Amino acid sequence: MKFAILFFSLALQSVSPEAAQHMQTGVEAHKQGRLDLAIAEFRKATEAAPNLPEAFLDLGEVYAETGNYAAAIAPLKRALELNPELDGAHLQLGYALLAQGYAGEAIPHLERVRALEALGVAQIETGLYQEAIASLSAALVKRPNNPDLLYYLGRASGLLSKKTIETLIRAHPDSARVHEAMGENYFALRQMPQAEQEYREAWLQRPDIPGLQLELGLVYAGTEQWDKAEEAFRAEANRQPGNAEAAYRLGTALLQRGKAQEARAELQRADKLQPDMPETLYSLGKAALLAGEFALAEKSWTRVVALEKETSLAAQAHFGLAGLYRKQGKTAQAQHEMQEFQRLQSSTSSRPN
Repeated sequence: MKFAILFFSLALQSVSPEAAQHMQTGVEAHKQGRLDLAIAEFRKATEAAPNLPEAFLDLGEVYAETGNYAAAIAPLKRALELNPELDGAHLQLGYALLAQGYAGEAIPHLERVRALEALGVAQIETGLYQEAIASLSAALVKRPNNPDLLYYLGRASGLLSKKTIETLIRAHPDSARVHEAMGENYFALRQMPQAEQEYREAWLQRPDIPGLQLELGLVYAGTEQWDKAEEAFRAEANRQPGNAEAAYRLGTALLQRGKAQEARAELQRADKLQPDMPETLYSLGKAALLAGEFALAEKSWTRVVALEKETSLAAQAHFGLAGLYRKQGKTAQAQHEMQEFQRLQSSTSSRPN
């Protein structure tokens, strides 16, 4: 379509019949998928009309279409020398330069035409991580959940985080924030003793930092030291009573320690602070069941199923409901919930990781 429009625009220009014929033949060859012939005809058009930017643009575009980005660059650059306002040439040249590894050179062309995804990739390659995050986030608004955009956005965010932490370590090597960052790294690597040591050092230096006790509690939870986890989560929950995660974590630690009534209260508080979090509701159902509050358990797990539907957490909620209904003598409902549990367990376990 683009070539046809360009060709008809030639009628308004003073080009030789020879050049016009080569352009027309090139357009027709492209329509037919005869790309080698299209390249040959567009190249002849550039020779017959060396000052016709559209001929160079068409030649570069077909080269790019065949994956020969190296050959595409020269005619696209020539098209822009002849007419710097050709946005199609800017777009194709930006892609071709990026494909050949010339990310820095590609950026101004991609910026001009707001080719946000390619621009974000080029910005990652040149170390412009903040700019890449902005470009890719804007592209994601137009194409939500696109896997390539999500991948590159995650990569840009990770690289920016790494760069920022490296700067922090160089500037403040023994600061509380460096110890906290090191604790996060050790925790991610599941090296819990080292993570605990780093978080404790950070807390000794600056006990006022929000979230430190929460992070330390997660270390204890990861090693099933539930008494210490409860202490740390409680400290964070007291410090930040409006923090839903702190309330949820304290509730789960209490649940692990068999303190069902206290756990139920904290989990209800977490649900009030941040409603409809499936993990909170699932744990609330367990605490309510242990506390003998069957109606609350049923309500919580039924909400989990409504929110999650086809996940492993939904399967566990169905399993909980099956047990609850058996306790209440509701045989048919218990059987239905167990069937749903088995169905979801089978489907979720067969999915690739």
